[in-house]
Amino acid sequence: MNTAKRWADRYRAEGVAGMADRSSRPHRSPNRTRPPLERKVLHLRVKKRWGPARIAGRLGLAASTCHAILRRAGVARLAHLDRGTGRPVRRYEHANPGDLVHVDVKKLGNIPDGGGWRTQGRRRGKLNRTATPGHTTDRWGGARLGYAFLHTALDDHSRLAYTEILNDETRQTATAFWQRAQAWFAAHGIVVRRVITDNGSCYRSRLWRDTLATAGISMKKTCPYRPQTNGKVERFHRTLTDEWAYAKPYSSETARRAALPAWLHHYNNHRSHTALDGPPASRVPNLSGQNS
Repeated sequence: MNTAKRWADRYRAEGVAGMADRSSRPHRSPNRTRPPLERKVLHLRVKKRWGPARIAGRLGLAASTCHAILRRAGVARLAHLDRGTGRPVRRYEHANPGDLVHVDVKKLGNIPDGGGWRTQGRRRGKLNRTATPGHTTDRWGGARLGYAFLHTALDDHSRLAYTEILNDETRQTATAFWQRAQAWFAAHGIVVRRVITDNGSCYRSRLWRDTLATAGISMKKTCPYRPQTNGKVERFHRTLTDEWAYAKPYSSETARRAALPAWLHHYNNHRSHTALDGPPASRVPNLSGQNS
């Protein structure tokens, strides 16, 4: 009845114009947080990079109140900020495949025969390491199986990825990997023009520099202590570990390595990428199996 009366009063006072929708926001908000307290909320967000819950705990406010203050001020989400500087992350994407290729190495501990500590527990995992052929022994007598070095080259525009599991990350290994990766990209119709890496010793070597220069490829380095500059391949490695390396309880390192080619094929050709609205292959013109 109150709503009907309100509409009737508006029609009598304003005619047809009074029937238009209006904002339900009140003209005044007497209970709105005072400006000095709002400034404290914003200061903690900028200075500490805290979320609403932590700010609320410090200032004795409700988390929903802090969230409303941050939203009203148009503050960027924490996920969109650089943790080091607090500034919004500058996201970029090169226009064409091959304009920039990200290269990086990810280390994973080798799995002993019978399974490692993640699936078997620490005691059983230690016994399995000792029983696995080819293990080494540290100075405390513990068995060690070493690491698998995942060398990856990922195209910035399409996110098409090429990965190999190698035994180290020396300049010879990294350079030989790149030559195979470049040939793989060429087979997919991608001409690489620029490569970005971190400042690892293998990428600072004369061999790496000369190999890229001979191929007519420009070389770029990330800023020191800023892995975000190479964030696309870093994020790919996280996906790789989540969906392949630790996705199931592998019984040996051989079994895990045997599963990598199938996963890479699925990632490149079938797995829909959240940033692409499709798999990486959908962004590579005239890739085998496409008609475009």
